[in-house]
Amino acid sequence: MAQSSKVALVTGAGSGIGRAVAVALAKAGFAVALAGRRADALETTLKTITGSGGKAIAAATDVGKPDSVRALFARTRQELGRLDFLFNNAGTGAPPVPVEDLGYEQWMKVVDANLTGSFLCAQEAIKLMKAQDPRGGRIVNNGSISAHAPRPNSAPYTATKHAITGLTKSLALDCRKYDIAVGQIDIGNAETEMTQRMKAGIAQANGTTAIEPVMDVRHVAEAVVHMAGLPLDANVLFLTVMATKMPFVGRG
Repeated sequence: MAQSSKVALVTGAGSGIGRAVAVALAKAGFAVALAGRRADALETTLKTITGSGGKAIAAATDVGKPDSVRALFARTRQELGRLDFLFNNAGTGAPPVPVEDLGYEQWMKVVDANLTGSFLCAQEAIKLMKAQDPRGGRIVNNGSISAHAPRPNSAPYTATKHAITGLTKSLALDCRKYDIAVGQIDIGNAETEMTQRMKAGIAQANGTTAIEPVMDVRHVAEAVVHMAGLPLDANVLFLTVMATKMPFVGRG
C-alpha cells in the first residue's frame, strides 16, 4: 500500500467511539490502521473507510499482550510507512457489582485492556515516532469522564481511567523532547452501542435509577480529528466533551 502523508492508528476501532474516530480520521486524509479484538467488526470499519475512497488496514489485536501489540505496530510501519497519530481507545469494563464481590480475573481483564494496553501501544508508538523521518507524532488517550468521577460499582474501570491521566501526564513530559505531543480526551455519554442502557435508566450515586442524556458520537470524532490535526508545537493536553445535561459536575 502506498504511503499516505499522515498515518493514524486507532485501537478499539471495531465499534463505537473507535469506529467513529477511525472513519473521521480517514475522511480528514489519514491512512488508518485499525486494531481491535474482533476481526469481523474491524472488517466492517475497514469497508466503511475503503468504500469511501480512504486508506486503511485492519489487524485483530489484543492490546494487553505485548507480542500482539508489537505485531500491530510492525505491520503498520511495513504497510503504511510511518505513524503520526495514535488514538489509545480500546477498553472494557467489569460487571457493576460491589467491589468485594469482584473476581481477580475480572479486575485484571479491565487493567490489561484499559491501562496495560494503552501503555504497550504508547511504547511501540514512541519507538516508531522517535525513529522516523520526519521525527515525532501525537498520542491521544481516551480517559473518559471516569478519569474524574466514578459511577457506582465501577472500581476497576474508574481506577484504570484515573491511571490513564497519570500516564498521559508522564508521557507528555517524557516525550516532548522527541517531538511527540501527548494528550487525553475525556468523553461523557457519547451515543454508541455501549450507552444504549442509559436510555433505559442507569444507577445513580444516590441509589436511584435515571435516564441520562447522550450526545452524537460524531462530536467526539470531530474533537479527536482536531487534536490530531494540530502542529506538533501545539497540544491539547486535556479535553472533556460530554452530553451537556448528563450528571457529572456538582451533584448531578
